[in-house]
Amino acid sequence: MTRALREASLPVSETTLRKTALRVLNGQRLVSIEVDYILRTLGPKATQHEIDATVVRVRKMPWASLVRPE
Repeated sequence: MTRALREASLPVSETTLRKTALRVLNGQRLVSIEVDYILRTLGPKATQHEIDATVVRVRKMPWASLVRPE
């Protein structure tokens, strides 16, 4: 009988994102536009792997795609 490993879901908050960015981006911080985009994209809970991947991906995206049109 094999057990499926399940990653724990973490709450996606500004604090969690800022700590993840410092760890994943080698000490670089996220700006508020990037944090807002990630909060809109991920929702209230995500795995650490999803958060890491999103932080790295957002840093490579053009600014025009991060800003919400008014």
